[in-house]
Amino acid sequence: MTSEKANLTKELALLLALSTLWGASYSFIKIGVETIPPVTLIAARTFIAGMILVVVIRWRGLSLPRDAATWRPFMFQAWLNSVIPFTLIAWAQQTTDAALATILNSTSPIFAFLLTALVTRHEIVNGRKLFGVGAGIAGICLVVGMQALGGLGQELWAQLAIVAATICYAGAAIFGKNFKGLDPLMPAAGSMMCGAAILIPVSLVSEQPWTLAPSMESILALLGLSIFSTALAFVIYFRLVQTLGSVGTTAQAYLRVPIGVAIGVVFLGESLSSSAWIGLLCVVVGVAAMTIPVRKAAPAN
Repeated sequence: MTSEKANLTKELALLLALSTLWGASYSFIKIGVETIPPVTLIAARTFIAGMILVVVIRWRGLSLPRDAATWRPFMFQAWLNSVIPFTLIAWAQQTTDAALATILNSTSPIFAFLLTALVTRHEIVNGRKLFGVGAGIAGICLVVGMQALGGLGQELWAQLAIVAATICYAGAAIFGKNFKGLDPLMPAAGSMMCGAAILIPVSLVSEQPWTLAPSMESILALLGLSIFSTALAFVIYFRLVQTLGSVGTTAQAYLRVPIGVAIGVVFLGESLSSSAWIGLLCVVVGVAAMTIPVRKAAPAN
């Protein structure tokens, strides 16, 4: 019993670490885009993370698939899980605080539910999930704020870009079920490498990275983003899927919100408006309602 408790404590510590790594990614991006353009930052992120994941796969004695039939879904997953959302978030964070990005991007379970309920129609609709959807959407509206909606300025478009990225993540989560027969690290590494193959040429043409003079802070943020918040986070994530299960691992979706906000407030000196704080609470409650499993009643003796 003691060893079981020790193992559970270890897995919960890893879950907290995962939430921290993903929560910190928005602060890393915020620092990175100060002197590195968005596409170049994300191209480097996907390439570095992909190479690290390939090394992990080789270290485990495995090898990536070589057939085109497997790599085509990897490429599609790359668009949904890295190319579009990573780039949108990096572009948006040129003008949006890391704390706000954390809150808006944490609502992917809500959009995943809406997509499955409205498109694939295999998601069970119940009162708690409808409450979670309502709370999450209300939180988004409070975070964006009525002033931004009225001004239709750059800040609004940046926040809407983060919401669009969140919808992409939701689609990626649904499409990711097609990789059920593969070791989970395979689509992670494959999609990262495909993302790098798409983004590196775009970066070379549009942003001429050889002409840049990034600050040391931005370079370190890029390395932290790639090594810790992407590669290491994926390794921890796929371990937790096997130990805690997919449902238990989704706890990071609401754990990372206060962690990510706190990192932005403490280390970047950001602040939230009163409506954004209320929106944060709504988002956490909504995502928790969508992801915390319902305990089944014990059968009567």
